[in-house]
Amino acid sequence: MTSTTASPRSTVTPRSTVTPLTTADAETLVGAARAAAEAAGVAVSVTVLDAGGHLLAFRRDDRAVLISGETSTRKAYTALQLDAPTADLVELVKPDGPFHSLPTALDRPLLFIGGGVPVHRDGRLIGALGIGGGAPEQDHSFATAALGELAG
Repeated sequence: MTSTTASPRSTVTPRSTVTPLTTADAETLVGAARAAAEAAGVAVSVTVLDAGGHLLAFRRDDRAVLISGETSTRKAYTALQLDAPTADLVELVKPDGPFHSLPTALDRPLLFIGGGVPVHRDGRLIGALGIGGGAPEQDHSFATAALGELAG
């Protein structure tokens, strides 16, 4: 005698597909960030990463300090890995903060200075944007202006 058992129905709701960050999106972010920085008279570097941390776009203004290329990339990577604006994380990694050892915990260095922001579409993380070259508050404002342009 064989017995059959009814399989339980899955209660998992399928997730809708979210369009990943495209090169066209990345160029929009770069252009908007550069326009905001130019309006403020600041030369910057702009990095856009996809959800896997791969470079989609990079641009360093001729007058931007050389290190801004590295800082923009590290800010984008940090925002992506922690899914948070880097400006919101600064206090957490100070010597007396709860995550004081986080900046050196990974093989790839994180950078906790304003200017990195995650990029979301339909509530899902699809990439990150990093700006370097201005003061941290300026870089953060250029990044958020660029996000606004993408959401436009």
